[in-house]
Amino acid sequence: MNLLAIETATEACSVALVHGETVIARSELAPRRHAERVLPMADELLAEAGIGKYALDVIAVGRGPGAFTGVRLAVSLAQGMAMALDLPVVTVSSLAALALEAPEDDDAAILAVIDARMGEIYAASYQRDGNGGLLTLDEERVCTADSLVLPQAAAWRVVGTGWVTYADALRGRLGSEPRSANGACYPQARHVATLAVSEFKAGRAQAPELALPVYLRDKVALTLAEQGR
Repeated sequence: MNLLAIETATEACSVALVHGETVIARSELAPRRHAERVLPMADELLAEAGIGKYALDVIAVGRGPGAFTGVRLAVSLAQGMAMALDLPVVTVSSLAALALEAPEDDDAAILAVIDARMGEIYAASYQRDGNGGLLTLDEERVCTADSLVLPQAAAWRVVGTGWVTYADALRGRLGSEPRSANGACYPQARHVATLAVSEFKAGRAQAPELALPVYLRDKVALTLAEQGR
């Protein structure tokens, strides 16, 4: 299988390529430079693997939530590439990809939390399934850190930029100090690729036009939809 994955929902711009059993990736913090970096990264990976774009079987993309322009860019690129190459697309939650940044040495629940600006966070909770994937413990949502409601868990690990801004409030919602907390983590294309491989093998790829972004903020999503009419 040859799968190309794109993730630009946050400050991190990343691309990954699954080539057989090998995963190679490029990632850099590139605020406001995603559009100029993502395609060269993809070309670098294809060249490194020694394959052309027509050897790809599927395109995977982090569908958000995250920065609106970043999410739109990733999904638009994935759609455009897939249409041009007549390939299906697999969409993956950027929060789920972020959750795979957590240490995998125990069964602690994982809180993936992205600073959504405007006093809010994007958040979702997961647990590793023992096979390299994730079990979803609750729904993705946008809310204030003070109002976040979490499922019961014996222990937590926290990843994502929301921890940097709202650590005190999140500690109160967790109920205890997390086993680890890393606010310098971002969703990465290599994790989008990992999750997308399972989705593709399970037959959950879709036509490019059905690959849609997830913003969570309904008002902004509606405004963007109206602008696109």
